[in-house]
Amino acid sequence: MQNPPENPPEIDDTADGPQDGDLPDLIDLVMDMGSSPPTSPPLARLEALVATATAYAKAANSDNTRDAYAKDFAHYSSWCRRNGFEPLPPEVQKIGLYISACASGTAAGDPKRGLPSLSVATIERRLSGLAWNFTQRGQPMDRADRHIATVLAGIRRKHAKPPRQKEAVLGEDLLAMVATLDHGLRGLRDRAILLLGFSGGLRRSEIVGLDVARDDKSDGAGWIEIFSDKGVLVTLRGKTGWREVEVGRGSSDLSCPVVALETWIRLGRIARGPLFRRIFKDNKTVDVERLSDKHVARLVKQTALAAGVRSDLPEGERALLFAGHSLRAGLASSAEIEERYVQKQLGHASAEMTRKYQRRRDRFRTNLTKASGL
Repeated sequence: MQNPPENPPEIDDTADGPQDGDLPDLIDLVMDMGSSPPTSPPLARLEALVATATAYAKAANSDNTRDAYAKDFAHYSSWCRRNGFEPLPPEVQKIGLYISACASGTAAGDPKRGLPSLSVATIERRLSGLAWNFTQRGQPMDRADRHIATVLAGIRRKHAKPPRQKEAVLGEDLLAMVATLDHGLRGLRDRAILLLGFSGGLRRSEIVGLDVARDDKSDGAGWIEIFSDKGVLVTLRGKTGWREVEVGRGSSDLSCPVVALETWIRLGRIARGPLFRRIFKDNKTVDVERLSDKHVARLVKQTALAAGVRSDLPEGERALLFAGHSLRAGLASSAEIEERYVQKQLGHASAEMTRKYQRRRDRFRTNLTKASGL
C-alpha cells in the first residue's frame, strides 16, 4: 500500500544510521550508463528508476525496524569511536568485543558507572541490526564466525533469563477497563481501540495501521469492512503476506467492537484515511494524522490501572505488567474455543506459539504419567 516517495532524500554514505545510501547503491550504475553511447536511456529516466528502486528497497522493512537498526548501528559506531576502532569493515573480533561490552554493561563508556547490561534478546537484536547495516554497505558480517558465535553462546549461557510476559487482559478485565472511559470523542475512540484490539487479537501496530476503507495509496497496514448484521472483516498486511481477521458482534452494545467502531466512525466523521487518529485538546476536533502505536500501550496500561486489574499487587509492579500485547494475550487466554481458531485469529504459524499467549490454559489436560501406567 506504500508508494515510492516523490522526492527521496539525497544519499549520504558517511552517516552512521541506515540512510538511503545504505540501500542498494545504484548511483554508480547510473553514472556509468550515463557516460555510455547515446543509445542508452536518458540519464533523467535512469535517475527516476533509481528513486523508485530505492523506495522499494526501503519498503522491504517497516519504519520501526529501520529506526531500530539505525539506533543499533549508531550505538555500535559510538562504541567503536570511544575505543579507537573504525566501524567499517565488520571485523568479527571487534564485534565479539562489542557484544561482550553490551553484556557486561561497559558498552556505554566508563565501567565504573555501573550501567546495566543489555539483555540477551537486545544483544541478539543488535547483531541483527548490525548485520543488516553491513549488508546494505556491501560488507556482510559473518555472524557464524567463532569470534561472534562462541561469545554469544557464552552470553546466553551466563545471562539468559526466562522471558517476561505481559499480563493478559481477560474478558472481564476489558469490560472494567472500557467502563473507565468517558463518552467524549477521545473516550469513544479509545473504547473502539480496546474492543477491536482485544476481539481481533491485534498487535498495537496493526490497530493504528488500519484505514477506514481500502486505499491502495495509503501508508497503512490494512483496512476494515463492516457488515452490519455480522461483524467486521479486518484485512491486514503482515510479514508473510495479507491475512483476514473476522471480528464478530458482541453480546451487548457495551461490549460490542462493531458498535464501538460504528460510533467512533460516525461521530469522528472518519470518511477515509486512518481509522484511529489523534484528537486535539478540545476533545472535539479529530486530526488527519494516524495515531501512534505507543498510544495503544499507554491506553492499556492506564485503563488497566484505573480499573483495578491485578489490584493484589503493589502499584509499581502493576504498572510494569500491562502493555499493548496484553490485549492479544487476553483473547488467547479468554476464548473458550478450540485452539486452532485462536491460532488462526492471531495469525500464528504454529500452535506452540499460540500456547505461549494462553496464560490460563489447562496445562495438565494430558497426563502422560498416568498414561504410562504410573
